[in-house]
Amino acid sequence: MDWGLALLLAGLLGLLLGQSLQVKPLQVEPPEPVVAVALGASRQLTCRLDCADRGATVQWRGLDTSLGAVQSDAGRSVLTVRNASLSAAGTRVCVGSCGGRTFQHTVRLLVYAFPDQLTISPAALVPGDPEVACTAHKVMPVDPNALSFSLLLGDQELEGAQALGPEVEEEEPQEEEDVLFRVTERWRLPTLATPVLPALYCQATMRLPGLELSHRQAIPASKPTGDQLPTALWTSSAVLGLLLLALPTYHLWKRCRHLAEDGAHPPASLRLLPQVSTWAGLRGTDQVGSSPF
Repeated sequence: MDWGLALLLAGLLGLLLGQSLQVKPLQVEPPEPVVAVALGASRQLTCRLDCADRGATVQWRGLDTSLGAVQSDAGRSVLTVRNASLSAAGTRVCVGSCGGRTFQHTVRLLVYAFPDQLTISPAALVPGDPEVACTAHKVMPVDPNALSFSLLLGDQELEGAQALGPEVEEEEPQEEEDVLFRVTERWRLPTLATPVLPALYCQATMRLPGLELSHRQAIPASKPTGDQLPTALWTSSAVLGLLLLALPTYHLWKRCRHLAEDGAHPPASLRLLPQVSTWAGLRGTDQVGSSPF
């Protein structure tokens, strides 16, 4: 190969590399591909592109969504979503160009609703209750991968509690409100050895890309009274009472049985009864101890 040609190729390659190094990819803030924003909140997406000849153009574009407010200048574009509604969710694309080259960065905007509105059923847990339910109100999304529930004893999940699966119902929207949902999780409670219920909590957790939120609600327990003693305690008391009655009943039955078998030969104390009765009858007719004189 001719040395002149080799030098020419090396120079062209260096020029191309130099141009590529001068152009940096799009810089987007926040950088995550999925950005979560709360319902009714605001969020800004900023896109920048540095270009050596300062001829960069940057612009946010939306795909089948309401785009929001966009402010663009040389090398920068800012997209602001205010008072986010569920309809604001969707894909946003930042497109930038510099020196005949084009770049793009895609962001998916996710709008969620997760207010601290948990309710418990029953309102107060009584020993012997078979189930407990926890409801999260006005939430979105309702995908089990995003919204989950836990029944806690202290900070640990209650062992033996069986989750029965979530139930999703649509909330009644007010005027011009987005359609939200209420999600209820139920648990079948294990049998607890103690008549006094421990402190239980329902915890609802929303997990989204780059975001994890939790709300917790205590499950109050009613103190057992005389009318609300647990069934197991009533049963054990009844069995103990029957056992205490069984022993004297058995001795009484045994004594009566011996008396029946020895009816022809009653004890001395019982053999005196006819004589006393006869004496009492004679005295009643003034024939006992009377004298003809």
